[in-house]
Amino acid sequence: MYSIVFVTVKGNEEAKKIADTLVIEKLVACVNMIDQVKSVFWWKGEVQYGEEILLIMKTKDSALPQLIARIKLLHSYTVPEIISVPIKTGNPDYLKWIGDSVVDH
Repeated sequence: MYSIVFVTVKGNEEAKKIADTLVIEKLVACVNMIDQVKSVFWWKGEVQYGEEILLIMKTKDSALPQLIARIKLLHSYTVPEIISVPIKTGNPDYLKWIGDSVVDH
């Protein structure tokens, strides 16, 4: 019913733009921004290193298809990390807040 979505971005400006847009459009209830995430990844045939910002978003499962499509439009990466993990349980009041904050899709 609810999910956490992880997205990495290249900088503060992009993080704020994506977070603001998704909250305003009610695709997510909340976005946490964790600065200075160090990433090591395989890209174009070699190991790459970078500093990124990790966005942690809370949303309804019903919003995921539209959320993924919207992130891909807003994101600067060719292949952005967009990973959804289901929320099995949690504070019922918090889960209700997620449900009330995200528009049904």
